[in-house]
Amino acid sequence: MDNSNDFYRSRQGRKCETVERPDPVVWGEGGSPLAPEQSKHYDKEGFLFLESLLTPAEVDEFLVEARRLAGGEGVEPEDLVREPDSDVVRSVFRIHKTSSIYDRLVRDPRLLGPAQQLLGGQVYIHQSRINLKPGFLGKEFYWHSDFETWHIEDGLPLPRALSISVLLSDNNEFNGPVMVMPGSQKLYVRTVGETPKDHYRASLRKQEVGVPSTDALTDLVHRFGLVAPKGPSGSILLFDCNLIHGSAGNISPYPRHSAFFVFNSMENLPVEPFTGQAPRPSFLAERDPVPLEPVAPIRSSIPAAPHA
Repeated sequence: MDNSNDFYRSRQGRKCETVERPDPVVWGEGGSPLAPEQSKHYDKEGFLFLESLLTPAEVDEFLVEARRLAGGEGVEPEDLVREPDSDVVRSVFRIHKTSSIYDRLVRDPRLLGPAQQLLGGQVYIHQSRINLKPGFLGKEFYWHSDFETWHIEDGLPLPRALSISVLLSDNNEFNGPVMVMPGSQKLYVRTVGETPKDHYRASLRKQEVGVPSTDALTDLVHRFGLVAPKGPSGSILLFDCNLIHGSAGNISPYPRHSAFFVFNSMENLPVEPFTGQAPRPSFLAERDPVPLEPVAPIRSSIPAAPHA
């Protein structure tokens, strides 16, 4: 498939190519619930860490539900993804459709409000999942830009999406926290390597196609540095869909569990995948989107200062 006219083309050349992103990071024009300095921080760094947004009681409820889903109760077999070299559950997908409390969470103004503000209007859930990184057994998530995959394999036209990771356990330097390259969202890395048929079956367990080369990653780290946003359970990490990020394996005894939601603009609906292949299944990429409407918040305040 010839995508030479597609600015966000990828997986075609012989060498990784890094280009300046022509599209904005913040699509809205201010407003609330995020303060102006928070929006500016997100635009510059590509992420925002909001500490203790959920109460301990809420976290406990979401953890109980996460364990129930990881056990397979009410979950389709394809929604459960296991680690590459064991039967340990790595991720549980489509949680906002199989769990009423996670459905409510994506409509909570504490999450939905910032997503609508930063993306400039109505949004829907492109993908949702629980990421389980148990002590000693949780494997790494290699460096990548989510948008590269969502564009090439799902057909999202533009980087007008963001992810919100809700910490269901403390994130510390020992248990494989998410690491980001602040500012890297303003570049786009065209990777190399042909996309295999049904690539998702392997990539969900260990991604090897659609990732930057080690030379490209080294250059990016030298340019942008590394940050690992850490904090207590109940905090949330918002980050741009094109921010380069990853996480190391967890060889500590401390688990790192999180609920992960991808909010995409209703003005950025998926088209045919840019691989020329069939779309990925709906548990990975929603193709019948419904805009989210907020529910009454349990607690509506947003912390005033961003944390790195």
